[in-house]
Amino acid sequence: MPDSHGFKGNKAALPAKPCAVCGRPMSWRKAWARNWEQVRYCSDACRRRRAEAPR
Repeated sequence: MPDSHGFKGNKAALPAKPCAVCGRPMSWRKAWARNWEQVRYCSDACRRRRAEAPR
């Protein structure tokens, strides 16, 4: 049965990086393909808390 979402690979092989606020690992998402280098936060909650985070 073909995958309806188009992903045909190993999720463990996708790039990942930590959230700038909470440190949780974020896996690459297709929605972030164009701006993966600028993605810094894992969620809207962390984005709102960014003022508390050290730079």
